[in-house]
Amino acid sequence: MTLVVKYIICSCNITLMHLDLNLLTALDALLEEGSVAAAAERLYLSQPAMSRTLGRIRRTTGDQILVRTGRGMTPTPYALSVQAEVHALVQQARAVLTPNRVLDLAGLERVFTLQCNEAVTTAVGPRLLAAVQALAPRVKLRFLAESRTDTAELRQGRVDLELGSTPPVLPDLRFETLGTGQLVVVCRPGHPYLQSEPTLEAFVSAPHLIISRRGRLRDPIDEALEEHGVERRVLGVVPTTTAALHFIGLSDLLVMVPGDLCASVIRTLGLHTAPMPLTLTPLALVQVWHGRYDNDPAHLWLRGQVRALIQEVMTLG
Repeated sequence: MTLVVKYIICSCNITLMHLDLNLLTALDALLEEGSVAAAAERLYLSQPAMSRTLGRIRRTTGDQILVRTGRGMTPTPYALSVQAEVHALVQQARAVLTPNRVLDLAGLERVFTLQCNEAVTTAVGPRLLAAVQALAPRVKLRFLAESRTDTAELRQGRVDLELGSTPPVLPDLRFETLGTGQLVVVCRPGHPYLQSEPTLEAFVSAPHLIISRRGRLRDPIDEALEEHGVERRVLGVVPTTTAALHFIGLSDLLVMVPGDLCASVIRTLGLHTAPMPLTLTPLALVQVWHGRYDNDPAHLWLRGQVRALIQEVMTLG
């Protein structure tokens, strides 16, 4: 591909004029992979060819881009400062050059980055990867953990699709609700909570574990309990659902998780579930993307795959 790109990155005080788009594509791969070998594999090039391309990028930018540190390579401050803009340029160029016709899945070469709640990654990730590989063998999926704070990664093009429970508020972000589910109580076999009809008294008298990636010792369940004039005993907090379920199997703790998404792991660990003794607002599961991908054929296809698998998992429970 020998497209000439005329683009000025004003914020970084550099001008890229009459630049072969291959250099931008290679730079994007090098910065994302942090390795000449990995970038070469991603672009189906030999390592010597990628090394020569890195040399051209260095001469063009006047910067080393990646420097050797021990056995690995580290991006320079300049490379980090332009990474998001380079990635956005490559994505925009692909959108311009991709015909809005039938999508050739067998020939599609793309890396999709998904940022997901850990329970969603565990429940859907393996199925999604298998489905994508069966239909588009050259496509790669990168799963990232849910961020502790709101980020601009969707807007910057670092994340292609976000799966979580909160619809976006920014106007340039799109979302689709894939389903809703209820929390269930999870405990070990033989737990006293299972011995009789679940009551609010039994629920609050048992020790509890909270799942919070921010380490919070309160969540919406505590607010609902306050409306009933009661308080539960929270003994600990862990960052992930998987960790919480392992805690439960070895203790008398109770934990609340999305029943549909976690059903497979709960069965695998031999744990039991019970209904909650109070009614909570159902949890929504949404997929969020930037508006630039609204009509992108490959992104549309990915969203369709995610939608089908999420709905399958939540139906089977």
